Amino acid sequence: MKRWYLYPFSLGYHLVTGIRNTMYDLGIFKSTKFKTPIICVGNLSVGGSGKSPMVMYLAQFLSKHYRTGVLSRGYGRVTKGYEVTNYDSNYKMVGDEAMQLFERFKNRFVIAVSEERVPGAKKVIADMDLDVLVLDDAMQHRAIKPGFNILMTDFNDPYFKDHLLPAGDLRESRAGARRADIIMVSKCPDELTEETKQYYISRIRPDRTQKVFFSSIGYDENVYGKEKMLPDNNLNYYDILLITGIANPKPLLQHLAKFSQRVKHLKFRDHHNFTDDDIKKIVAEYKKLGEYKLILTTEKDYVRLKTFDYLRDIVYYWPINVIIDKKEEFNQIILDYVRKN
Repeated sequence: MKRWYLYPFSLGYHLVTGIRNTMYDLGIFKSTKFKTPIICVGNLSVGGSGKSPMVMYLAQFLSKHYRTGVLSRGYGRVTKGYEVTNYDSNYKMVGDEAMQLFERFKNRFVIAVSEERVPGAKKVIADMDLDVLVLDDAMQHRAIKPGFNILMTDFNDPYFKDHLLPAGDLRESRAGARRADIIMVSKCPDELTEETKQYYISRIRPDRTQKVFFSSIGYDENVYGKEKMLPDNNLNYYDILLITGIANPKPLLQHLAKFSQRVKHLKFRDHHNFTDDDIKKIVAEYKKLGEYKLILTTEKDYVRLKTFDYLRDIVYYWPINVIIDKKEEFNQIILDYVRKN
């Protein structure tokens, strides 16, 4: 969303963020570098750009070869400081994204949270004897210097068409893309032509050290509840109450439309902390539906909604994965970085 009337304020924002980045570039502000390979997944804009599925992909892939950890700030939690996610954790302790990772992968890799990235990274690397650490949403956290940066940008709202806050949605200027080793255009349509890819590459204008990749969202063939699963092609038999607390639910709505037209959507803000009043509203809407009905949500929202007794047995979630064009090349670049460092 572009807010041109706020453009004068963007000039001030540009000055502040530009000075900050220059201070880090010149070494005036300290940026800590680690001997252990660190891969940062971030973006230039606010809102969803596909960071979480990419973090999930990297951690799952790297854990097959190395002792891997993920560190995020634990957005939305009520605790402070450093925490490692385990079987006693919940989203209030570690945040919904860390809990989502643990629900799916358990102890296949280490999942930690810390709002202070440098001490958090030092502790999780040392305590867990990690070979590689994936940093979630840390492109602007320049106090830590990752060895490898992956910049995510939404196909439908690429950073090169956006503007600085508050007139646009960019956290820093487009020049921040120069710090990226890989620029991943995310949430691409299934049928993406070479002509379209070349257009995006021409607008991104990568330098000789940067690679541009394209990815799309892949939905599971089943939706999952507490103790059962339902094939996606059975969704057309149900009235569906869709609950989302994510930045951009549009891709999910588009995919769901392929299976059912009987959908009522309740949209909440990203990382929404559901209250008792929210649950009463959800239950009231659910009761209005027909005889065959279910509540559907995202994997991230599920870790919060399932904590409410009434919803636990009637809410389903739809897992997603990232599908990368030229996946083998992408994987090899990641493995080469970790092996050489």
